[in-house]
Amino acid sequence: MSAATTAASSGPSPAVMGTYGRYDVVFDRGEGSWLIDTKGERYLDFGSGIAVNALGHANPKLIAALAEQAQKLWHTSNLYRVAGQEKLAERLVATTFADKVFFCNSGAEACEGIIKLARRYQFASGHPERWRIITFKGSFHGRTLGTIAAAGNEKYLEGFGEPAPGFDVLETVNDLALVEKAIGPATAAIMVEPIQGEGGIRACTKEFLQGLRALADKNGLLLILDEVQTGVGRTGKLFAYEAAGIKPDAMAIAKGIGGGFPVGAFLATTEAAKGMVPGTHGSTFGGNPLAMAVGNAVLEAVLEPGFLEEVQRKALRFKQLLARVQDEHADIVEGIRGEGLLIGVKTKDKVLAGDVVKACLAEHLLTVGAGDNVVRMIPPLTTPDEELAEGVVRLSRALTNAKKQVK
Repeated sequence: MSAATTAASSGPSPAVMGTYGRYDVVFDRGEGSWLIDTKGERYLDFGSGIAVNALGHANPKLIAALAEQAQKLWHTSNLYRVAGQEKLAERLVATTFADKVFFCNSGAEACEGIIKLARRYQFASGHPERWRIITFKGSFHGRTLGTIAAAGNEKYLEGFGEPAPGFDVLETVNDLALVEKAIGPATAAIMVEPIQGEGGIRACTKEFLQGLRALADKNGLLLILDEVQTGVGRTGKLFAYEAAGIKPDAMAIAKGIGGGFPVGAFLATTEAAKGMVPGTHGSTFGGNPLAMAVGNAVLEAVLEPGFLEEVQRKALRFKQLLARVQDEHADIVEGIRGEGLLIGVKTKDKVLAGDVVKACLAEHLLTVGAGDNVVRMIPPLTTPDEELAEGVVRLSRALTNAKKQVK
């Protein structure tokens, strides 16, 4: 009997700290868009590890890149040059607005680092009094003390004492007048997700992002984008900001860039990064050779000719299929949101999104709940058309079953 089978048969271990509300299923292996549990049952994965497994499970290119690097070198620390870092940084610089890249291990680390970058920028510019950052309710930037304060979600702040200072959390996105009113002499930056994932797949309009760019320029602020969930092809663009025709000063990424391996980074222009001198930030494991081998393989795949166009084509088809589901379940489905393969199914209040997620699990379809009573559909970018269609069929059955629970 394998260790995985032993763990599954004995139930959840009390040795694991209870910080997650886990579903009672243990996955043993993955194949493309599918996960197989310890009982051999197959689940269609439309959660992608919360937008992480961009190229699906057990992707041959990622396995080859990791295996090759694992035979050579795992870790040296950032006391020395790391060839894979330089290669990946140069690729990211060549395909984005950025001039500089710092590598870390997660989205929370990337967001924490980019907060430091914004404050150090103002300090290096002769404005140490400018250290506050404008953020928005419904956002999610991680679970460090700094990033939970940045998002301002009371549920995540409870029990941790006074929130870390320095954040002006506005009630909503897409209200430029509200942002302009919030800018003061202590404001250093504006930080926003182009699409709020945890907050319910709520997108910033093109006009709002363009307006933020203009306000930042007018007031000497940095415009920071958190593209941890939207980046690396998830919206059909390499990064979501491209659709608005703007360039940020700095951007946090993670999730998809590692394809399942822990990788995070924050990117910035030379000007925005001028305060990040030796000693201002660091990471023991960030940008280690294993992570960089995988990150380079992911970016290489996403940048292959036609890959992003194929994501856009699949996304259009996916939305068309989901529109039919909305018509079929108009009594409980309020709308379909999102871009690319980051889609939210907004349910009406009489049916909780959490109940739909559970009903999907019963149909062997993995989805992820979000705020505003939304079910997130985040399939791998490589999901074939027939599996997208199969996922929609399973969602429809799940909605039917969830509806029965409220009658």
